[in-house]
Amino acid sequence: MKKTILLLSVAALLAAGCQCKQGPAATPAETVMANILQRKSVRAYTDDTIPAQVMENLLRAAMAAPSGRNLQPWSFVVLTDKSQYDSIFANNFNLPMFKASAAIVVVCADTTALMPPRDNRNADPLRQPNHLWRDDMGAVTENLLLAAEAHGLGACWTACYPYPDRMEPVKRLLGLPATVLPYCVVPIGYPAGDNQPKDKWDPARIHHGRW
Repeated sequence: MKKTILLLSVAALLAAGCQCKQGPAATPAETVMANILQRKSVRAYTDDTIPAQVMENLLRAAMAAPSGRNLQPWSFVVLTDKSQYDSIFANNFNLPMFKASAAIVVVCADTTALMPPRDNRNADPLRQPNHLWRDDMGAVTENLLLAAEAHGLGACWTACYPYPDRMEPVKRLLGLPATVLPYCVVPIGYPAGDNQPKDKWDPARIHHGRW
């Protein structure tokens, strides 16, 4: 009897799979929209490790973000050695979540840029402040989160900048250069539990023509 039930169950699954394949494939727009709307902050993870190729894919997606003047001021420090976390994140209340994750990506920003002077574009580049770095890092982090969602991973955007007590040990212990700041810390792992996205759609926030 059990064997018959098992065979029927397998047959049903196969039939369902065939029906799915026969249905219309999702359009690129539907796939992208589904991924964006499914993104959520995940704070509990399983013990599964993240394959190296998957992590590379996440970072590739992050680096595909737009940036002002195409300066690309981003760098990333990937952490998996949890013995480091107590010192690096000593003043961060997210420490327990960090320890539960499979990997951490510290998203870093160079707050300066090598550019020629505005009044003489043919002159040698000078290091000067990059006033757009915060905008760039927001785009980078969102790309990272969306890529994690697309790979079936959970992630959570946690702030590092502009809190000095969180930034100082990260900057010092990870050896960041003088002009580079830790912008945010993103723990990543395979989700534990049923995590659902928030519905943030609000037509009242949309204005046509003028406010």
